[in-house]
Amino acid sequence: MAKDRIFDIEFPSIPSAGVYYFNTTTGLRYEVRFGRLQDNILHSNIVFGVINDEFEGEEYVATNRGEVYQGMNTIVEIVKNYMSEHPKVNVYEFTAVGRDGETETAENARMSLYKRFLPRIFD
Repeated sequence: MAKDRIFDIEFPSIPSAGVYYFNTTTGLRYEVRFGRLQDNILHSNIVFGVINDEFEGEEYVATNRGEVYQGMNTIVEIVKNYMSEHPKVNVYEFTAVGRDGETETAENARMSLYKRFLPRIFD
C-alpha cells in the first residue's frame, strides 16, 4: 500500500551530524535536521522541509504533490534511526510553521498532520 512506503534515505556519513536527506518521486528534496539545544544537549529539535532551489530558500513551503504519506513515513523512519543512534536524548521537539492566514494561537493543519504520525515514533 502506498501509504506505508518510504523514500530512499540518505544517512549522514557521521551519525552525530544529524542531517538526513531524501528525494520524492516528483523531484522534491527534503532535509531533516536534528539540532541540540545549547543549554540542554539531551534535547533535540527536529527541523525538516523542502530545500529545492525552485522555492528560493523557503524551506517551510507548503507542497502537495500527493506524497504526504510517503514523506511523513520517511521522516518517521529517520527519527527512529536518530533515536536508536542517540539513546541518551530524552526530549524531541518539532514546530509546525503555519500557512499565511493561520493564527499562531490555534493548532494549524501541519501540526495536526505531524501529531497523526507521533504514535509511529513514540510508544
